[in-house]
Amino acid sequence: MKEELKKLTGRVQSVEGGKSIEGLNYEDLCIQPNVELPKGYKPPKFEMFDGTGDPKVHLRTYYDKLLGVGRDERIRMKRFMRSLTGDALYWYISQNPKKLVNWVSMASDFMDRFRFNTENAPDVFYIQNLKKKPTETFREYASRWRSKAAKVRPALEE
Repeated sequence: MKEELKKLTGRVQSVEGGKSIEGLNYEDLCIQPNVELPKGYKPPKFEMFDGTGDPKVHLRTYYDKLLGVGRDERIRMKRFMRSLTGDALYWYISQNPKKLVNWVSMASDFMDRFRFNTENAPDVFYIQNLKKKPTETFREYASRWRSKAAKVRPALEE
């Protein structure tokens, strides 16, 4: 009887807000739970990163959008999720919030996870061998070529 009462009490507590379920409280799930945004702060509209672009480019554009928060890395960490979607958002959510102790460690983990996007950048030989597809116009081919050429590592000299 005592065991049944204990089970029922646990179920009721979990239904009442997850009080007995470890790891589901605000402090457990939120990165930087003690951070309050400054009064009057208007969050910028971020470019969304889905895990397929260059992560360093994303970090730079993200940083540039956060002009109103100064150097407070806690706010940068807290707002970073708002710039992610798809696989990148899944990566972020699956991180242990207690592991992400500062901006540099979080940005490093982010770079490590999505670095493969930059390692697969085309080289000069790839660009030299890029051919026009039979189904595309010359204008489409030129646009595709310029887009690929802009991603060459090391950069093409003009």
